[in-house]
Amino acid sequence: MKDLSTGNEGRLILKFAIPMLLGNVFQQMYNVVDSIIVGKYIGKEALAAVGTSGPIIFLLISFIIGITMGFTVVVSQYFGAKDIEKVKRAINTMYIFLFFVSLVATGLGILLTDLIFSLINLSPAIIPQAKQFLVIFFAGLIFLFGYNGTSAILRGLGDSKTPLYFLIGSVGLNVVLDLIFVPVFHWGVAGVALATVIAEGTAFIAQIIYLNKYHKVVTFSLSNLTFDRDIFFKSIKIGLPTGFQQTFVAVGMVALYWVVNRFGVDANAAYSAAGRIDMFAAMPAMSFAVALSTFVGQNLGANRPDRVKAGLRATLIMTSGLSLVISIVTVLFGRPLMMMFTSDNVVIEMGQDYLKIIGSFYILFSVMFVINGLLRGAGDTFVPMFISLFALWLVRIPVAYFMSKNPAIGVDGIWWSIPIGWLAGVVLYYWYYTLGRWKTMGVEKYKSQNAKPLTDGHPVEDAT
Repeated sequence: MKDLSTGNEGRLILKFAIPMLLGNVFQQMYNVVDSIIVGKYIGKEALAAVGTSGPIIFLLISFIIGITMGFTVVVSQYFGAKDIEKVKRAINTMYIFLFFVSLVATGLGILLTDLIFSLINLSPAIIPQAKQFLVIFFAGLIFLFGYNGTSAILRGLGDSKTPLYFLIGSVGLNVVLDLIFVPVFHWGVAGVALATVIAEGTAFIAQIIYLNKYHKVVTFSLSNLTFDRDIFFKSIKIGLPTGFQQTFVAVGMVALYWVVNRFGVDANAAYSAAGRIDMFAAMPAMSFAVALSTFVGQNLGANRPDRVKAGLRATLIMTSGLSLVISIVTVLFGRPLMMMFTSDNVVIEMGQDYLKIIGSFYILFSVMFVINGLLRGAGDTFVPMFISLFALWLVRIPVAYFMSKNPAIGVDGIWWSIPIGWLAGVVLYYWYYTLGRWKTMGVEKYKSQNAKPLTDGHPVEDAT
């Protein structure tokens, strides 16, 4: 555990973000290897099927992910206030919540896949493999929620290293199983999905065993789980808007696939493969935004809002520099990057165009994500939900639809809609940040002079 309410803001955020960034690198490396194996050994229809499954999975679990973020904010603010008992109660409450919603999400995921396929006009050539992948994946949701929920709680406590170690193990196992199930056993996309479920289940069980043995705050015991209604509703108050925001984003991703599917399997495969590279490029902003959220939560809990602006400034400088470097690499090497996934020239050309357009504007995504991370860490999630809704549904999706209908622009109109949506988000998020409402959104009003050290035998690591 690490106290982020004292010490140099930029250095703290950098040290906290690096393990998450490394974790995201490993995660995205797996996603890339996964897509390469699918594209090379099964074919472009399978590549499109797995790529299409991503937004559908995110659609059906995004609401729960958002709610879990609410618990993470509550944990980080209680930890910043040195209230260890409420930290423990919040963790227990989250575990109980995730158990029951994972069962509901599994049932809904299996029942709704056919409906979603029809709504996005998915090609009949893709549907069988996409459905096979999704049914297996949804069967293992309880492991996904448990593993990611525990990792999120650890980050809320200032520990970004432990989740990294388990993520590396999970990704490594996943890649090994992919290489066994697909090229050797010839199980196709079912093998890819099964490898993911086994890796996540193994990581969650190993995580629980390790934490019960070595961690002083995050432990898991079915007999000692307690549900705190007050903490639950505080978490829901923060997490509900974030859940809706995540859902809007997920539905928007699916809707964008509906527009992409008008251009056939080639466009779908190009979008799926280029999207893997796109996620790689987004990692620094996403990692630093999560680090900033924890930093903000702890500092507001410790009644130190003065440190938040300095933290934002340092984070923007670091992520903007990284984004510029990534943009240059993506734009210059788009074609060889696409060739890792497929040898189909039409798919390569479409993907290369995507990367040239999107890659030129990663700095917009970076600024938007970082400011949103600050607001989320402060517990200010209601208005950002509407900003996200506006940028996606009133800007990106309409622009994608109407620009792509122009024969002179075609599928490139879809690619252009993405940075245009980012620009709208940056303007609105920055405007809302300057209003300063986030300063008043803590889960409880603590005064720094009343903050006490953790006296129950759990010392906090000195941040300096």
